[in-house]
Amino acid sequence: MNKLRHFLLLTLMLGVMSGLISAGSTSALTFSSDADISFTFNPMISISLSSADLVIPELAPGSMADSNEITVTVTTNTAYGYTLNATVGQEDDYETRDLVLDNNGSGNSNSVTAPVFSSLNFGASEATIATDSTWGYAYRTSETNSTWSNYSGLPLYSDNDNVTTLIDTDAAAASDYITFKIGARASTTQASGEYKNVINFIAVANPEPQLGPVACEGGKICYNVNALSGTEGTMGRQTASADGASVTLLASNYSRAGYGFAGWSDVYDYDINPNAKFYGPNETITVPNGTTADGLSLYAVWIKSVGYLQNSAVVNTLCGNGSNSLTIAPTDGTANLDSVSALTDQRDDETYAVAKLADGKCWMIENLRLDNSATLTIANTNKPLNDGTNVTLKHNYSDTETYNTLSASQDPTTTAWCTTNAASCDDQSMLFTGNTTNRASGPTANGVAMYSYGNYYNWYSATAGNGTYSFGTNNNSVAGDLCPAGWHLPKGGRKANVDVSDFWKLSRATIGVDPANFANDYFYYTGTPEGTDASNKMRTYPNNFVYSGSVSSGSVGSRGSYGYYWSSTAVSSNYAYNLSLSSSNVYPGTINYYKYNGRTVRCVAPGI
Repeated sequence: MNKLRHFLLLTLMLGVMSGLISAGSTSALTFSSDADISFTFNPMISISLSSADLVIPELAPGSMADSNEITVTVTTNTAYGYTLNATVGQEDDYETRDLVLDNNGSGNSNSVTAPVFSSLNFGASEATIATDSTWGYAYRTSETNSTWSNYSGLPLYSDNDNVTTLIDTDAAAASDYITFKIGARASTTQASGEYKNVINFIAVANPEPQLGPVACEGGKICYNVNALSGTEGTMGRQTASADGASVTLLASNYSRAGYGFAGWSDVYDYDINPNAKFYGPNETITVPNGTTADGLSLYAVWIKSVGYLQNSAVVNTLCGNGSNSLTIAPTDGTANLDSVSALTDQRDDETYAVAKLADGKCWMIENLRLDNSATLTIANTNKPLNDGTNVTLKHNYSDTETYNTLSASQDPTTTAWCTTNAASCDDQSMLFTGNTTNRASGPTANGVAMYSYGNYYNWYSATAGNGTYSFGTNNNSVAGDLCPAGWHLPKGGRKANVDVSDFWKLSRATIGVDPANFANDYFYYTGTPEGTDASNKMRTYPNNFVYSGSVSSGSVGSRGSYGYYWSSTAVSSNYAYNLSLSSSNVYPGTINYYKYNGRTVRCVAPGI
C-alpha cells in the first residue's frame, strides 16, 4: 500500500502585552512574546481486503476453474481522487509473473525448480484463458457489478514502468471497491501440487491539480477554460493566418458556476502577472509573433461573484466613487482587472462580470441569459423584475401566464417567431435560448452559437411587457424592463436624445470622438478607419460587446458578424432603437428595427 502524506504548516504570531503606568507618567513599559503554532495534515487513503487469500480449491487436469472472489475496498478523504493499481510478484521472493509450484512448502520460488502456470500476456488485449498451463485475473467494479472483465495478465511488481489500473477517479470516495478473482487452466500433464504467487494492490492519492500554461499548435489560437472545476462548454481551435495579421477572436462558449467571464488573457495567471494582456471575447487583435510556429494560447478570465446584482449596497460600493469602488476602465489598451468585478442575478443564480466603463457607469459586460425556465421565480418580493412588479406576458399567440411559468414552447425552433407589424405580434413575449444550451460540441468558427452571445428577446420581452405596440412616441423610453432590480435597459435615441442616451454616452466616451456625421439626426460611425476603430473599441476588453446576431422571422442570423442590443427607447409603434455594430460600423443606439425582432440585452446600473 502506498500512502501519501501531505504537510501543511501554519504559523500564527500570538502577542502577550503587559505594562506599568505610574501616576502622572507619560510612557508605558511593554514587552511581547511570540509562539509558533504548527500542525501536519495527513490525507488518509487505505485498502482493505475481504480475504487475504485467493484459492482455486480444485483444478482438474485439462480444465479451467476460478478462485474465490475477494472485495478490494479503497477508502480516502483526498479531494482529488486516486488510482487503484495491481501487480504480481515480490522483488525478494516471487520474481516472476507466473504461478510457481511450491513442492517443498517453503513458498520461495528461488528454492525450487518446478513447473509453472504461465501468466497471460500483460499489455495485450484482454483475453480469456484458452491455453493450457496459463492463469490470469478478472475483476468487476461496483458500478457495473454484473460484468466481469476478460482475464488478463498482471505486470511484475518490480517493473515500475507498468501497472494495471483497476480504478481511476478524480473525486473523493468514502468507500469504493472492486470484486477480484483469478482463474487458471491446467494441462493433462500438469504436475500436481500448490502453485503460489503474491498480488499487490496499490492505492495512490492524486495530487492537487494545478493550472499552468497550455501548449497550442502552430498557426492556431487555442481557447482554454482555465479552471479546475465548475465549468461547462467546449471550444475548438481557431486558425490564425500569419504573424502580424488581424484576427477577430471567438466569443466564449465557457461558463463557470459562481464566476463571471471577463474576456481572454494571454497568460493563465493573469491575476498575479503584471504583464498579462486582456482581450474582449470578440476583439480584433494583431496576431502576435510566434503564433505561426507555436500557436497562441488564450485563457478564460474568471471573476468571482462578490454579491447579488439586486443588492444596492454592493452595487453602490462597486459603482460609486469611494475608495473601494471600481476604477474606470481606460480606453488606451492598458485595461487591467481594477475596473472589473462580478455579481450574481438573484433570480436564477447566473453570474455576470460587471465593469465601470469609460462613461463612469457600471455595465454588465456579458449578455443577459435570463430564460423562462419553469423553475425560475422572476417576480416576487425577494427576486423582483427591474420595476418590482409581477409582469404578465403573452406567448404562443393566445396563452397568457406570468413570466415565471412560461414554457420552452416560446423557442422559435418549435414555435413560429412573430413577423407582423401589429399589436397582435409586437405585444407577445418571444425568447430564444439557443446560444446557452447544447454546448457539448466545440465551436470552431465565428458564426455558430456561443454562450457569450446570451439569449435573444423581442422588445416586448426585453421591456418586461412595458414596451408595447401602443408605446410608440419617438425618443420615449420605457420605465421597467427585464434587467435586475437596480439596473435598467440602456436608453437610446437619435440626436435629440443624446443627453440621456446610455448607448451614446458609452460609445462617445469609449471611442473618444464624435462620428463624422454627428450633425445629422441619424448619426453613426462608419467606414475605415472611423467605423473600424469604433467597432473594435466597443469589442475591446472590458466593453466586450460581441457579434451576437439577432432573430428575424424565426431564424438566428448574423452571429459572428453583427451585434445588436436593445435599448428601452421607442421609435414608433413598430420600431425601437438598438445599438448595432459590425466590423466597420457602430450605431450608438441610433438605429432601429422591428419590435418583434429578437436581440440581445445588456444592463447598466444608474449613475452614482
